[in-house]
Amino acid sequence: MNVYKTVTNLQQELKKLRQKKSIGFVPTMGALHKGHLSLIKQAKNENDVVVVSIFVNPTQFDKKEDLDNYPITLDADKKLLDEVGCDIVFIPSVKEIYSTNIKSQHFDFGGIEHEMEGKFRDGHFDGVGTIVKRLFEIVQPDTAYFGEKDFQQLQIIKKLVEIEQMPIKIVGCTIFREKDGLAMSSRNARLTPEHREVAPFIYKILKKSKKKFGTKNASKVTKWVEKKFKKHPLLKLEYFTIANEDNLKTFEGKKDPKSKIKQRAFIAVFAGKIRLIDNLQL
Repeated sequence: MNVYKTVTNLQQELKKLRQKKSIGFVPTMGALHKGHLSLIKQAKNENDVVVVSIFVNPTQFDKKEDLDNYPITLDADKKLLDEVGCDIVFIPSVKEIYSTNIKSQHFDFGGIEHEMEGKFRDGHFDGVGTIVKRLFEIVQPDTAYFGEKDFQQLQIIKKLVEIEQMPIKIVGCTIFREKDGLAMSSRNARLTPEHREVAPFIYKILKKSKKKFGTKNASKVTKWVEKKFKKHPLLKLEYFTIANEDNLKTFEGKKDPKSKIKQRAFIAVFAGKIRLIDNLQL
């Protein structure tokens, strides 16, 4: 496994490989877990060479506190990547990526950036678009892999590739869960034992909302979810939304088995100070 810290050295290596080999890319912010490893394994199955980046991107954090508290576990990350057979790791500094201008580019993603996460995290998707565009320009992969836990982000990145006319295939990978159903996230490590114990309630509610959506309209399901969280002593609901997968617009009607448009339930919950997100196709 080769580790690169500069754009120049990485690109020199990739230029040689690209002539005969396909390149799969998995961008991460580190603090790796089995969910990340599942993306890398899929990338390995579908490409000759797999590149993983580790970069905590400052422009996608709307709160400095979250950036400061983001877990950095580089030694453990490199060990995991080596074990899973990663070929190349790119670990740039902020200066290497942004030079002296640590600012987001502004993007128009056709409105999907203003739904759900966009309503609560100011400038978040401009930051995501900026770093993903920069990494795509550096790595120039054939295929890039993202987890469906951040489904809105996945749709944003698909839109980014379309807008920028990049010849990159974007693959969404199934959410990887703990045995108790909690969606794997680097943030889970920061949960108190008490909050970790109750966090699977989020997925239980998503599964129950899926059942209810079979017979009730979306607005009634939403009210039911909000009521359930109001009664919970440790978890605070930020939002629950049922939305169309294609445009992420809120859906309020009943499920239509004949429709080609699929709906998905999206949720954001505070477990103490830790914000957890999840989603489930309905």
